[in-house]
Amino acid sequence: MQKSFHYTFIAMKKQYISLIVLIFFVSFSCINSNQSTSSEPIAGIEIAATGPDAIIYKTKDDYNMLVPVIMNAEKTDIVSYPAPGDLKYKGKAAIPTQLADGFLLDNRGINEHVAFLNISYEDYMVLKETPAKDELMEMIVDNDPLTVMFSCGKRALYNNDVQELNTYILENDFSKFKKLK
Repeated sequence: MQKSFHYTFIAMKKQYISLIVLIFFVSFSCINSNQSTSSEPIAGIEIAATGPDAIIYKTKDDYNMLVPVIMNAEKTDIVSYPAPGDLKYKGKAAIPTQLADGFLLDNRGINEHVAFLNISYEDYMVLKETPAKDELMEMIVDNDPLTVMFSCGKRALYNNDVQELNTYILENDFSKFKKLK
């Protein structure tokens, strides 16, 4: 009888340990899921953030008020374009924010394959429907408008993105940023 109790106790102990190990692995697999996150060290602590990247850029000409579209790498086709109702950021037209030294802070979601149309945000936003892609191709003013572009990490990591980005720009310190163009 005592041997049976001993074997039962050992079996329960193994199950208990297996359960703890399983909980441990499940907990860490949830923490390390494949979400799009970025982390920046702050005072020795890593903080993960999600959401849009802070993209700063300069253009060859003044395209600030013109609607951006995203082209393929070869600049032969539009791969992403907005519906008229998609051009708002925080309740206003998603025009880029002016920064120091001619830089702009993207509020729309552009990348290094951006091109600009010959229509303003204001005029595009009142369209009743989204133009067809072939119409949009004909509206392109410049399919290679960028002179420089940086990804500056997640916007959520900044307390005041405009002020902090201007500091980096004025100090000519782009070492923490990823150069896209």
